[in-house]
Amino acid sequence: MKSAWRGGAVAVTAALCFLGGGAYAQGALKATDLATQNAVADYNAGNFVAARSEFRRAAEKGSRLAEFNYAMMLLNGEGGAADVDEGKKWLRRAADANMTHAQYVYGKMYDDGQFVEKDPAEAHRWFLRAASQGHVQAELALANQFLDGRGTARDNTQAFAWYKKAAQGGDMTAQYVAGSFYERGGDGVERNLNVARAYYAAAAAQGDPAAKLKYQQLSAELERQKPQ
Repeated sequence: MKSAWRGGAVAVTAALCFLGGGAYAQGALKATDLATQNAVADYNAGNFVAARSEFRRAAEKGSRLAEFNYAMMLLNGEGGAADVDEGKKWLRRAADANMTHAQYVYGKMYDDGQFVEKDPAEAHRWFLRAASQGHVQAELALANQFLDGRGTARDNTQAFAWYKKAAQGGDMTAQYVAGSFYERGGDGVERNLNVARAYYAAAAAQGDPAAKLKYQQLSAELERQKPQ
């Protein structure tokens, strides 16, 4: 979902993935899933007024995906006037229903201080809930908090553990940072230039120019270390 609020910028396009990965995996779509699918189609076609109404109806029947997307439309004023209080209510409802992306976005709202008073500790709580269920963006956000000591005590060991999880989940930034941990060693991480090189290569393959340079530098260093 395109949006003025970057924290919720992946609503409807990502929603298609949630719909396919969840409801379709269970076989026939439920009525609320079909309604949400219709709302997604209308949103992608630019029919925001209809999409907002359809998301609302599906949300009222308990569709987590509709709750999330309806919240984003309310917060961003799409398909009608913005309604921040109502948007926050529906976002929290989707988060409480254990939709990990809603938990991540709800946490980011507090981390950024967008629509609410900034509260890194509250953000940490929601990032942890989502990250513990494998949400890659939440894993990265949690790692950053541990590294900075924001919303929690600074803990480089925990930071590395969550960067590594996010890196294994394919996050480019986390791959670079995991590589840097292995390159320098410390904080419970044994220095290993071969592993560091592999993480830099993974980030470089996704277009990170700094990772590409690191990969080249470590490749040259490891080549020099080979027995003559």
